[in-house]
Amino acid sequence: MKGFFEKIKGKTDLGPKFRELEQLKRQVNALYNVLSDLYGSDKIVLRAGKLNVLKMMRSENLTEQVLALKKLVFEDPTPDTVPGMDEIPAILDEIGEELADIIARRTVEDDLDKKINERMQQRHEEYVREIKMQIIKENTGPENAQTLKKLAILEKLDQKNLTRRALDVLRPAAIDQIVGQERPVRSLLSKLASPFPQHIILYGPPGVGKTTAARLALEAARALPNSPFNQDAPFIEVNGTTLRWDPRESTNPLLGSVHDPIYQGARRDLADSGIPEPKPGLVTDAHTGVLFIDEVGELDPILQSKLLKVLEDKRVFFESSYYDPADANLPRYIKKLFEEGAPADFILIGATTREPEEINPAIRSRCAEIYFEPLTPADIREIVYQAAGRLGVSLQEGVAEVIAEYTIEGRKAVNFLADAYAIACYKAGGNNQPVIVLDDVYEVIQVSRLTPYTCRKAGGEGEVGRIFGLGVSGYLGSALEIEAMAFPAGRKGGGVIRFNETAGSMAKDSVFNAASVLRKLTGRDLHDYDVHVNVVGGGRIDGPSAGVAIFLAVYSALENRSIPQDIAVTGELSIQGRVKAVGGVPEKIYGAKQCGVKTVYVPWENQKDVPTDTRGVNVVTVVSVEEIIEHVFKTSIQPDN
Repeated sequence: MKGFFEKIKGKTDLGPKFRELEQLKRQVNALYNVLSDLYGSDKIVLRAGKLNVLKMMRSENLTEQVLALKKLVFEDPTPDTVPGMDEIPAILDEIGEELADIIARRTVEDDLDKKINERMQQRHEEYVREIKMQIIKENTGPENAQTLKKLAILEKLDQKNLTRRALDVLRPAAIDQIVGQERPVRSLLSKLASPFPQHIILYGPPGVGKTTAARLALEAARALPNSPFNQDAPFIEVNGTTLRWDPRESTNPLLGSVHDPIYQGARRDLADSGIPEPKPGLVTDAHTGVLFIDEVGELDPILQSKLLKVLEDKRVFFESSYYDPADANLPRYIKKLFEEGAPADFILIGATTREPEEINPAIRSRCAEIYFEPLTPADIREIVYQAAGRLGVSLQEGVAEVIAEYTIEGRKAVNFLADAYAIACYKAGGNNQPVIVLDDVYEVIQVSRLTPYTCRKAGGEGEVGRIFGLGVSGYLGSALEIEAMAFPAGRKGGGVIRFNETAGSMAKDSVFNAASVLRKLTGRDLHDYDVHVNVVGGGRIDGPSAGVAIFLAVYSALENRSIPQDIAVTGELSIQGRVKAVGGVPEKIYGAKQCGVKTVYVPWENQKDVPTDTRGVNVVTVVSVEEIIEHVFKTSIQPDN
């Protein structure tokens, strides 16, 4: 190198070469400085020692310095030949690019390290805050000034109330206070008090006390010796119209559901670890007690099928695709629920206003069936007197009788009395104990636009061509007023038989059957008469049970014989004059009682359907229309030959 510089000094034409050499030296020094800034002088010396280039790095020979720099940058321990002067620029460019890459990577890494440190610091601060909050909760509880203030407001509101509702006072408090249902209540209590209690379905019209009877029957059963129910046996009440089947099975208040950690979220600690949480439903709440489902006939069909499975197994089982029995973080209660299910050993009591045929046959086969009776006017009067006693109010004579004319539902009768009581209190001005008078009752009737439940009333006098038939709708029977008129036709065989169209085709067939029987028994041909048969009020007759009543009305009109207006008949009329069996006999007897009928004629084939308690109605079974004619008209009939 020294000879090289001497040659340069001796030759003035090498000026550009000298400047180029000086520039390369400065470039090499700059690269060494950059490398030293990146790794530090001490680390550079250590690395040079490992690579055996320490001597070359300190050499005054530019080519050796470049070779050492190259090995330090690329960390190349293999021996290499010293580059020539013409190779140095390219090597320095390569070294510069590598250092640029290292600096770029170092910058990115520094940025990442900075962000990571910031994130770690943030997490650390959050963790410290959570620990602090946990310590605060452990030391002071979940309350703070704001929550304590809201609690104080709620407690202050609880200390204030207007008064109890009238219906809360008027509701029966003991099972012997239920009116008009002695036999159904006795049957219900016996099935609950048995050592082997049964599931039960209660049928009957609304407002007759099915829900109250179920609740009070459990209370009575608890007090009996050898009762299967403990003193703390629960009574869980739910309405079937509010329960719907969720195909996702995420919400099921009746049977229970599984809260998956992703879609609905279980508890936070379970959601964080991906553990599903089963939530038992009402069937588990009713364990060892009674589950009462009002309007059980409205329950979703799929939910009914699921309920049947629970009744059989006495347990509810849960499923979830997120459940992993091998998960070490799985709480034992969740594992137990998934593997063994939730207990659901209860007695089901369902109530419905539907017909038995409309209830799921599988549910019916597992339940004892009890029919609640419609309430009579006497029952309604007794309910009104009981309610007045609970209110501590006096009734003017005739108040209970008027209320009984406008409803056959115990609930409505109590509401009626509560409305009249409110009017009496308003009139009294709060000074004296009010007395409910007839004017208060009539004011309720006018304001509420009420109409009497029974518009047709039986009487003691006879009428020609008029008789009461009996019909049934649901669990309620009613009297149908059937009337007939007959006039000789203008010409023989030119008569017309007319029947109101709204009564239905079945009623028309009954008229034709009556014409055949009349001709057989009396020799009269209805085609010689203009006959008009009418169902008063435009009622529709869906079955053949009005056949005998239509026959008697037409017979009375033709023979001009009066029919007592305190009787009613039901039965299908055959063309041979026989009285055939019909349905709904107990309900029809009830309907006859409602309108004041004293005697009811029913088919002999229905004698097994006649209830033991006919509520004061005389029930006569007959085989043929001849028997009815003998009873009604007190005479026998001789057919014309």
